[in-house]
Amino acid sequence: MTATSPAKTSAAHPLRTRRFQLLFTSRSLALLGDAVVPVALGLAVLEATGSTSALALLLGCAMVPRLLLLPVGGVAGDRVNVRTVALTTALVRSVTQIFVGVQLLGGAPALWSLAVAEVLGGVATAFAQPTFSPLVIGTVPEAGRQQANAAVAAASSAARLAGPPLAGALLLAGSGWAFIAVGFGYAVSAALLLPLQVAHVRPQPRTFLADLREGWVEVRSRDWYWTSLIAHAVWNGAAAVLATLGPAIALHELGGKKVWVAMSTVAGVGLLLGSLAAGRARLRNPVLAGNLALAGYAAPLALLAVPAPASLVIPVYGLALAGLGFLNPIWETTVQQVVPGPVLARVTSYDWLLSLAAMPLGYVLAPLAAGAWGPRAPLAAAAALVGVACLATAAVPGVRGFRIPQEDRAPAGVAAAVD
Repeated sequence: MTATSPAKTSAAHPLRTRRFQLLFTSRSLALLGDAVVPVALGLAVLEATGSTSALALLLGCAMVPRLLLLPVGGVAGDRVNVRTVALTTALVRSVTQIFVGVQLLGGAPALWSLAVAEVLGGVATAFAQPTFSPLVIGTVPEAGRQQANAAVAAASSAARLAGPPLAGALLLAGSGWAFIAVGFGYAVSAALLLPLQVAHVRPQPRTFLADLREGWVEVRSRDWYWTSLIAHAVWNGAAAVLATLGPAIALHELGGKKVWVAMSTVAGVGLLLGSLAAGRARLRNPVLAGNLALAGYAAPLALLAVPAPASLVIPVYGLALAGLGFLNPIWETTVQQVVPGPVLARVTSYDWLLSLAAMPLGYVLAPLAAGAWGPRAPLAAAAALVGVACLATAAVPGVRGFRIPQEDRAPAGVAAAVD
């Protein structure tokens, strides 16, 4: 970030405060559940139905409402007591996962009932995701937000590492019990938010459409923001290409399943190390630095397209994911410092929307392109797109000249309250 004063750099870490301890623990439990559910759902549904089409249907039932309702969730996050939104969505996710678990324990579940549960879970996630930044700015002073975001990013990376083996261990007790355990974790996550006091900036009352429009205007008015979102969306689409085609390259040309397992492991380690490094970074231009770090993802895509030896692909993939781990908390902190609190949830909802929408596109296009031209062509194309999109942000005036404003960005006349 920009240069900070000694008072800011010597401030106590947010994890030493009770308010952030509650938020951090709640968020960490939710992130762990998020990492367990996809693995557990895939194995449980295939075991119960033997149908990949059934699994695809359930994943779509969760993804579609999530994408459609993210802007609505952003409006809710700005309008309503943000703690209430986060707590309610955690409870909904708890109930849906326990319901899925009970269905699986009862034998072969009805597909429609699982689909309804996934739709409800997707709706809850759409409302939950835009609440994170308002929760951080409502519980952590500005001087500690970068450390707070880095701590949560590190917890997210640790969850990605722990999620698959934990899912496997829970599934040993039975598919249903895995989901019940996750549901209990979401319930505890909600309970931790109950005593949390969150400073909330009340926006001026408007119609729903006016709120949506205002959020979009805030996005469009910042060239550094919307151009970076395009680069981030391209990155996510490329990540979907690698996730689709990478396992086959590893299996057939780089040495087998152990190579893909090693790549997945170093990815988690890289994310964790990048997140930890971000907590200590002091950058003059955090937006440019983060986008340049993200451009490194072009390297493993290009190496897989060759393909290069596994001994080179594996560490380079870890370094590329360290760039993502570095970007995420830097980006979160920057947005929290620059975007006014009353519109923050709406602005971040558009961030989530673009990022998530790009991934299904990558999942669809990668196998089609691989079928037409072989897997190397889409991997090489993805590498070129990521490199160009991320590096090109340096040519945007708002990115190149970005600096964190020193003055308070809260609009005059808007009152803050503790919810």
